[in-house]
Amino acid sequence: MNTTSAIEVAGLTKSFGDNAVLRGVDFEVAEGSIFALLGSNGAGKTTVVRILSTLLRADGGTLTVNGFDVATQAAGVRASISLTGQFAAVDEVLTGRENLVLIGQLRRVEDPRATAAELLAQFDLVDAGGRKVATYSGGMRRRLDIAMSLIGNPPVIFLDEPTTGLDPQSRIEVWRTVKGLADRGTTVLLTTQYLDEAEQLADRIAILHDGVIIADGTLAELKALLPPATVEYVEKQPTLEEIFLAIVGHDGAGTEGALA
Repeated sequence: MNTTSAIEVAGLTKSFGDNAVLRGVDFEVAEGSIFALLGSNGAGKTTVVRILSTLLRADGGTLTVNGFDVATQAAGVRASISLTGQFAAVDEVLTGRENLVLIGQLRRVEDPRATAAELLAQFDLVDAGGRKVATYSGGMRRRLDIAMSLIGNPPVIFLDEPTTGLDPQSRIEVWRTVKGLADRGTTVLLTTQYLDEAEQLADRIAILHDGVIIADGTLAELKALLPPATVEYVEKQPTLEEIFLAIVGHDGAGTEGALA
């Protein structure tokens, strides 16, 4: 993993009226890594993302994204990032290919159709590319949404609770996609309230609580904060999610049509 920071946040504060949502948030995200901002509903995760993506102004603190100051070089930040919100921002009337071509035209890429074809192959959507998005499953829509966010090759991507509302199988599809982004060198900051999601994806995890980061580290470093585990021999029962995936198949082969 590259040790150069793609995102730096120091002393970030934000209040809405008398409600202090962020009270001095500090963290760094290394280039080409997956950083999970973990917290319960209302912890301020989305507020952090909105500030970093220049959609909201901070009250205090210093923030840089891809070397650009968020407060004074907003245009540079916007040119460096892509943001995928909690709900897939896709046009259901258009086909998957048409959605990608449209974004390519808006971002003025050299060959939008070639870009669309490449992304459909990259995200395993070639067979569905000619279908209207209204027929897609939740996982397929989210994959298309993330594919759209990659047009223009932004070095930094923000994913705000990317698997909210998805079934277990679709969540695994999205996890695979996110891991692939980091493998190709993209820096990913994702927010989540799902502990297993952070555990599966993140190189580093920061826990946001009561407006501040109360823990920040690798999974191994966070585990080391707890007392040594007591070894007990118990019968392990499968979780409902494990049962579901065992029955329908982990790779989801042949199921997308049924879920669409």
